[in-house]
Amino acid sequence: MIEITREKIASLSPQFQGDDILKFIPQRDPFVMVSAMYQYDANSVLSGLEITEDNILVKNGVFTEAGLTENMAQTAALFAGANAQQKGDEAPVGFIASIKGLQIERRPIVGQNLYTTIEIVNEVMNVQIANAHVFDENLKTWAKSEIRIFLQSTEL
Repeated sequence: MIEITREKIASLSPQFQGDDILKFIPQRDPFVMVSAMYQYDANSVLSGLEITEDNILVKNGVFTEAGLTENMAQTAALFAGANAQQKGDEAPVGFIASIKGLQIERRPIVGQNLYTTIEIVNEVMNVQIANAHVFDENLKTWAKSEIRIFLQSTEL
């Protein structure tokens, strides 16, 4: 599990960002909702997203609920992709199987930076069950949920 503190957030530098993220996730512009990967370990990942005016899920200068939900899902995809790459495999395609207990506390505006953690709590066959948490540099929660992702098998 990735430990998060204000000091740690202030000193983060991305391991991957921009187009380098695309090797871990199947999404492509204009529908990419992660812009950086800061940390990754065997059970969790920390991503970042700068909210920009040209983001397809920004409406009237505010990142929508759909955007927050997609950011959590793509952070789960980022974890699956990093995990696959570490094993020498290609990033799998995943589908949201379910979202449970979705709580959206607030919606960020253009110019804000979000951080999202995914912690895998269980994996059964091709389904990953994870806790997702979206927060800002002050560790203020923006959204959280339990998310289940079905990973499409790459074997024929």
